[in-house]
Amino acid sequence: MADQALSLDQQIKAAVAAMQAGNPLVHCITNYVAMSIAANTLLAAGASPAMVHTPEESGDFAAIASALTVNIGTLSPHWVEGMKKAIDAANSAQKSWVLDPVAHFATPYRAATTQELLAMGPTIIRGNASEIMALAGEASAGQGVDSGDAVSAAEGAARALAKKHSCVVAITGEIDFVCDASRELRVTGGSPLMSQITAMGCSLTALMGAFAAIEEDKLIAAAAALAMFGEVGEQTAKAAKGPGSFAWQFLDGLASLKAEDIAADRVS
Repeated sequence: MADQALSLDQQIKAAVAAMQAGNPLVHCITNYVAMSIAANTLLAAGASPAMVHTPEESGDFAAIASALTVNIGTLSPHWVEGMKKAIDAANSAQKSWVLDPVAHFATPYRAATTQELLAMGPTIIRGNASEIMALAGEASAGQGVDSGDAVSAAEGAARALAKKHSCVVAITGEIDFVCDASRELRVTGGSPLMSQITAMGCSLTALMGAFAAIEEDKLIAAAAALAMFGEVGEQTAKAAKGPGSFAWQFLDGLASLKAEDIAADRVS
């Protein structure tokens, strides 16, 4: 729980330390591409992943997990049914859940499914600038899973979504932006190499679930996940020779990171 008497830097570091100590069980409904890297990211960061998507058990599992994350990267009717059952169970158990609306504007099916999930009340929405703009009903230049818009162009859309849905909205990009209905923060760090590795954003969504499970202030939870990713990404890039070496060194960096390693001005 964030202590308002602490500085922002202290709140972020306290959240990181609490997540690492708490080892939250994160129920991840994510796409085929992301399952392995998302699970390994959670393990390296100090959380416990579970990749459960079938409707026959997703509701039961969401009720016992610490938090739920829902990523629409690879959709099918069966998976959507599992998502909805898990969300219903998480809401009933008052567990936090994170929505990642991957390329939701690409097809009518994805768009309609995302609107149905959005209406179920996510705790946190995480996406790139184009995804957030389109989710707010604004025109965007997104192409598939890639953003064609700057984070700054999507900040107004994020604020509108946060107010309309009473949630936290996080936009990831060169400088991340995260807001709720009344507050906003920016997070620096990371590396351009991260965009050359598939499912890094999906893994960040899973990590946000871990923080949302532990931290009562969901704005701080989202910002702490962004700060952790940003810190490790920036440091890993100093030694990596390319995306291949970056990927495994990033996991090593997550595993060795201590809360006090996060730069004091990472979040502002």
